[in-house]
Amino acid sequence: MDVEVKKLATVPVSGTHTMMGNEAIARGVWESGVRVAVAYPGTPSTEILESVAKYPREDIEAQWATNEKVALDVAIGASFAGERAFVAMKHVGLNVALDSLMSQTYIGVNGGLVLAVCDDPGIHSSQNEQDTRLLAGLAMIPVLEPSDAQEALDFVRTAYEISERFDTPVIVRSTTRLSHTRSVVEVRGRAPLSAFGFKDNPAKNVMIPGNARQRHPILLEREHAMAEYCVTSPLIRWEEGTADYGIITAGISYSYVKDVAPEAHVLKLGITWPVKSEKLRAFCASVKRILVIEELEPVIELAVRDLGFAAEGKALFSRTGEFSPQTVRDGLVEAGLLPAQASAPRVKAEPLVRPPVLCAGCPHTSSYMALRAVDARVCGDIGCYTLAVVEPLRAIDVCVAMGSSIGMAVGMAKAGTESKPIVATIGDSTFLHAGIPPLIDAVYNKANITVMILDNHTTAMTGGQDHAGTGITLRGDVTERVNFEKLVRSIGVTSVRHVDSYDLASMYQTLREAVAEKGVSVLISDRPCVLDPIKIRGEDYAVKSESCIACQSCMNLGCPALSWTDEKFEGHRKVAINPAQCMGCSLCAQICPSNAIQLASQQ
Repeated sequence: MDVEVKKLATVPVSGTHTMMGNEAIARGVWESGVRVAVAYPGTPSTEILESVAKYPREDIEAQWATNEKVALDVAIGASFAGERAFVAMKHVGLNVALDSLMSQTYIGVNGGLVLAVCDDPGIHSSQNEQDTRLLAGLAMIPVLEPSDAQEALDFVRTAYEISERFDTPVIVRSTTRLSHTRSVVEVRGRAPLSAFGFKDNPAKNVMIPGNARQRHPILLEREHAMAEYCVTSPLIRWEEGTADYGIITAGISYSYVKDVAPEAHVLKLGITWPVKSEKLRAFCASVKRILVIEELEPVIELAVRDLGFAAEGKALFSRTGEFSPQTVRDGLVEAGLLPAQASAPRVKAEPLVRPPVLCAGCPHTSSYMALRAVDARVCGDIGCYTLAVVEPLRAIDVCVAMGSSIGMAVGMAKAGTESKPIVATIGDSTFLHAGIPPLIDAVYNKANITVMILDNHTTAMTGGQDHAGTGITLRGDVTERVNFEKLVRSIGVTSVRHVDSYDLASMYQTLREAVAEKGVSVLISDRPCVLDPIKIRGEDYAVKSESCIACQSCMNLGCPALSWTDEKFEGHRKVAINPAQCMGCSLCAQICPSNAIQLASQQ
């Protein structure tokens, strides 16, 4: 089989370079003298740690964790030890890490502790559209919001200064557009730092109730000190304009504001917790009309109103979706502050259709075909395999959050309303992330369910990152590899089966046996992802048109390499295989009843 290996880019040296926002955050981490950096991959944050790992290992430890809470706990440990530490995650990952964060905000830091949290306005790759600033406000943790790649780098450096000056974790909030957009960045060298060493202080470091009660007033004092810092901080920039209205904005929205309303007075908030400050009050008092332009929730808008000013925000600019220069312009036009533009001539263009289906050769395809064949009630999980919810596979009934599938299956089984077999499907990385505790619960409470671990040997959805089940670290070192079969048996599962995902007949038979078992059964569907981290391609298949009976069986795979042709059999269209897309998985050949699909070389 042909294998295409990904090539790693080299790290930038001093000078000016073009970087994605995520690469700039990583550069800021390295320049800040961070010793330990940890993450669980999640779009749009994934490239941060991948970029950090390109810097010398003698400078910085960079590693994947099994989930975001573990990642934060590792970073917290490094901070306790007196080194600067960093953790990256997407917005929903902060939910997972929040338990530790809510205690750490009481404790503070030793070495600086910074979290990069990447929100996803527009829900490009997530199950919801939450605003990290709301959770940061709950935790009373400073939030810095860069508006371009240069600020992404600079704000990370500033975040470590704030963290150590005010004894607090700090969040650098990015969004999809900032994380993945490239701009010019001036880079510098790595800051020379010496570790502080561990500071023995149980009253500060150990959060028993008595200590926590003493730390809460200190947290409130920190909030007041941060508000005073904001008055003179260069993170908050007042830009004079010629209009009689003022715009308060933050993050990537600032770039859109400067693009469409260059004449406006602008207060750019590089820090959005705490929001209220004398600088904010003074700006609001200086203009006749105040508009707040911020993606997602009205965090700044409500703060302005709390100060007693009439701010216009979400009445003009949506609480949902991703902003753009056009959405900002539309809001200002609706406010009567910009003239409506003449309608531009419409360009007639056919969009490139890319249906949301699994990749050609995806090993998960056979698992969901078999699930549909046994008419199971399927609890899905978070991964690229979630695409099996759409036609033609249409084999997932519910999906909520990372690791939820097994727990939901237990609940369905205990509810006792289902006559169908109940199956939880979960990927290998997701199982290690959050699937082990609910599997223990299923065994402990004697649930009658089947768990399918879809082991494709990678974290495919975010680009092919390694995890504890691959035996390879972030830097490519060989390490211990989790044996899923031994792991689930150690939990108490006695019915464990293993099947090659490309062996369709075995998949169908093994699944039928698994769902017929009483109690908890586990089926491990095993086959590497064909695309990540390397591209695996076998010999392509082709359709013998004269043998095709247009039964459409192969089209039920949903494989993008298969398409209909203009040729017909008894009024139905025959199919063809695009050799450029075929990965040689053989599933279509196995399912074809007329033996019309064969290796291209044999026709």
